Amino acid sequence: MPDLCAFDYAIVRVVPRVDRGEFINAGVILFCSTRGYLDARIELSRERLLALDPTIDVALVESHLAVIPKVCAGGGDAGSIGELPQRARFHWLVAPRSTMIQMSPMHSGVHRDPETALEGLFRKLVQTERRRPAPRRGTSRTPSSPRRTALRCHASSLPRSRRVSLPSARL
Repeated sequence: MPDLCAFDYAIVRVVPRVDRGEFINAGVILFCSTRGYLDARIELSRERLLALDPTIDVALVESHLAVIPKVCAGGGDAGSIGELPQRARFHWLVAPRSTMIQMSPMHSGVHRDPETALEGLFRKLVQTERRRPAPRRGTSRTPSSPRRTALRCHASSLPRSRRVSLPSARL
């Protein structure tokens, strides 16, 4: 059984309007120096992106995101950055930027297999297709009856000691 290895990762974010600071997660980059592993998983949700900015050029964003796995792989397809060692490419990718494609702060973790760790982080942090948890026994929560409706209350349901009477406004 392989030993645990430490890794660093960052979340790839798309910030359609930098001035507003809203973003969606579009990928994960993971670097494990002990295993010589540097890779990224990218997936852009067009619907979520267009919800933040209906005028954005989605094809342009996708073309910028497509460069990230090329830089991770290294070589001529990544340009001059692709010739750098893995560690330098990772740090170049996760360097802070104030552009449409940004990275989260760098995080660390440990796992036996960096590939499995990357897939798990990608599913947890990026993919939008998530299964809803099953309702607890004895409840019949449906999408049409959200939790917040249970928090609504009327003044008549409060004990008299908790009721507040407001003076009526006179016109």
